Amino acid sequence: MSVHRFLPQRDLPLVGAWCFLDRFGPQRTRMRVEPHPHIGLQTVTWPLAGEVHHRDTLGSDVVIERGALNIMTSGAGIAHSEYSVGDEPIPLDALQLWVALPEGRRHGAAAFERHDDLPVLAFGAGAEATVVVGSLGGTRSPATMHTPIVGAEIRMPAGSTVDLPLDPAWEHALVPVFGSIRVETDDADDAGADAVAPGALVYLGDRRGGVRLAAGDEDTTVFLLGGEPFGDEIVMWWNFVGRSHDEIEVARDAWEAASDRFGHVVGHGDERIPAPPLPHVRLTPRRRRV
Repeated sequence: MSVHRFLPQRDLPLVGAWCFLDRFGPQRTRMRVEPHPHIGLQTVTWPLAGEVHHRDTLGSDVVIERGALNIMTSGAGIAHSEYSVGDEPIPLDALQLWVALPEGRRHGAAAFERHDDLPVLAFGAGAEATVVVGSLGGTRSPATMHTPIVGAEIRMPAGSTVDLPLDPAWEHALVPVFGSIRVETDDADDAGADAVAPGALVYLGDRRGGVRLAAGDEDTTVFLLGGEPFGDEIVMWWNFVGRSHDEIEVARDAWEAASDRFGHVVGHGDERIPAPPLPHVRLTPRRRRV
């Protein structure tokens, strides 16, 4: 399966509390991800096409499909699996995002939520945004999040423009999903900026009260992510988000020992993804350079 990673980047480990963003697809394929663990994060799965079967150690057993939001909160530990539906290859396309949990929540209990009816913010001229998590322009998602945050899918007809409101105390980024987008700001350096196509992440930084988005000559979809700058430095390795090398090592050892910390995903027998070996150097926090 083709996977494109937008976040983390070498110079940009976080956007708000968002610490990871992959797009898998679009392609016709089968997906088979056996049980694997997480700590210290929330997974936010936003399907674009196709259906994926999710199971986890809480007993959740759901089919993830277009328009439905699925959030898994790992707390101190959880495991889950992901499989495409059916025995034949199917069109699959989705955004998989992680949100780093703050200190007061990352050691707590695991949780899972599914939301099928998310609020929509209308901009006019057919342009609109589904508020996936957090809040945008006074419209709030029902999803439980633990830091001030926004994640939204913005859909624009060809040739349309949107004046997108932003919280100037937050940092934001945009990821084109379908079609091309031109981002117009008050910065002189942005004058005449080229259109941005899928495959890029546009980091907007903070101190912006809004930007104007201009769609190209086809219908356009772009994903907005942002939030209050995250207060802690994080250590990310494999499927774990922690604060130190030692913490990651303890979690890895617990998974390899099949301890009760992560539980058991029903329906998979002894199937599980083994943890890779730790590097020969100590893991250190990812530090931003932008």
